[in-house]
Amino acid sequence: MAEKQITVTSPLMPSLEEFNTYLEDIWKRKWITNNGYYHKELEKALCEYLGVPYISLFTNGTLPLITALQALRITGEVITTPFSFVATTHSLWWNGIKPVFVDIDPVTCNLNPEKIEAAITPRTTAIMPVHVYGNPCDTKRIQDIADKYGLKVIYDAAHAFGVRVNGESVLNAGDMSTLSFHATKVYNTIEGGALVMHDEQTKKRIDYLKNFGFAGETEVVAPGINSKMDEMRAAYGLLNLKQVDKAIEWRKHVAELYRAALKDVEGITFFNDIPGVTHNYAYFPIFVNAEKYGMTRDELYFKMKEHNVLGRRYFYPLISSFSTYRGLESANKDNLPVATEKAEQVICLPMYYGLSDEDIEEILKLII
Repeated sequence: MAEKQITVTSPLMPSLEEFNTYLEDIWKRKWITNNGYYHKELEKALCEYLGVPYISLFTNGTLPLITALQALRITGEVITTPFSFVATTHSLWWNGIKPVFVDIDPVTCNLNPEKIEAAITPRTTAIMPVHVYGNPCDTKRIQDIADKYGLKVIYDAAHAFGVRVNGESVLNAGDMSTLSFHATKVYNTIEGGALVMHDEQTKKRIDYLKNFGFAGETEVVAPGINSKMDEMRAAYGLLNLKQVDKAIEWRKHVAELYRAALKDVEGITFFNDIPGVTHNYAYFPIFVNAEKYGMTRDELYFKMKEHNVLGRRYFYPLISSFSTYRGLESANKDNLPVATEKAEQVICLPMYYGLSDEDIEEILKLII
């Protein structure tokens, strides 16, 4: 048994000394929210780091999804994946939009483009795919379908911070992309998120919508909400941006150790790097084939837990199985065989900056 508890993740945190210096400056400025100095600086820094033209910061990762749907005036039905965190589909429900679940690709666990067209109806207005575990979706195929049927595409890119395909940021795909900067992510601002868009006019509209719809001191142009990021978290985010590359390099090291140790274990499969993709190593999911491995996913999961190693069955259960959604026709398991299988097999192993080689050995002893 591991002497200490090995958690599934641990937050990337800046130097407390450096953060205190920034806090002292914020205290002097006495401007702690409403598009302050650090908020502006972080937006500029993220545009440069991520290779995107425009970005708007939010107080969490769910509100950008809700706001993107508002900004693009999405209604009716939206095609999406059941294999994600519930925020993806909740954002549709909160906008009065019906989610239509489509099965996933068995190789990437992303929305399967080959299944999308059959799910399109006269009420379909958009597609909301997810770059699951940071694996980029087939953005070209999805865009071709969207163009053919006149649909918008909003990517839930909560896992895809810094991910590039052939040198181009995956965040530039579709009409908009949303990010999560939650404490569990590769890059975090404690809580936070962002919306990536392509033009200045859309950026202005998004900034209005996240500030009650105000376009000036006395003019309200839309029924917006309050979802602005404050100065403390923006400053925290600026500091974390300085060390995120080092953190991703360590995550890559962890992934390589896992792969080397597990490659010959019967019944255990995992993702390998995709040619041309700059990965962020956000997660390390393994998939347990009980018949070949000799133990079910849950048996392994609870064995690890008993030995102070906390994995996560991410994503389990499927969103489509929750009470809010299970009555939808598209939520039927027969419609989602691959997603159902993956949800029953997956465990995300511990993955974070600072996870030691000794910790990894303890984890692997429980699996091999």
